[in-house]
Amino acid sequence: MALKVGDIVPNFTAMDTNGELFNSQEIIGKKPVVIYFYPKDNTSVCTEQACSFRDNYEDFKALGAEVIGISSDSLKSHVGFASKYKLPFILLSDSDKKIRKAFGVPNDLLGLIPGRVTYVADKSGIVIMVFNSMSGKIHIQKALQILKRMQA
Repeated sequence: MALKVGDIVPNFTAMDTNGELFNSQEIIGKKPVVIYFYPKDNTSVCTEQACSFRDNYEDFKALGAEVIGISSDSLKSHVGFASKYKLPFILLSDSDKKIRKAFGVPNDLLGLIPGRVTYVADKSGIVIMVFNSMSGKIHIQKALQILKRMQA
């Protein structure tokens, strides 16, 4: 079952780029959060998307939101990716795809490529936006729009 608007973000844990266990309960339900699933580190569209989140990260922080990027790449891959592109937000390794399954993120391109889906949840942990598109940069614009609307 795919998460939809009005659902509560499921609890999850995963290793972050600092080698620490990230527990979603430490953030979700306390502040707005943007969780984006992407196919693979160091590919053109995924890099463009991550760098766009990086370039707009202060805007997300100003709106009180945290950004979390998730893919099934290894922790080692994430550490290199975050370092190379100076990514300031949380990157999580979902190598067993448990988080992807919990959110119900679909595969794209005839089921061959892990999907690119962004979720925005309010400070109560309720999903207020689900955006599914293989185009990377547009996710950032959509997430910022919904967060700004929440504050209005």
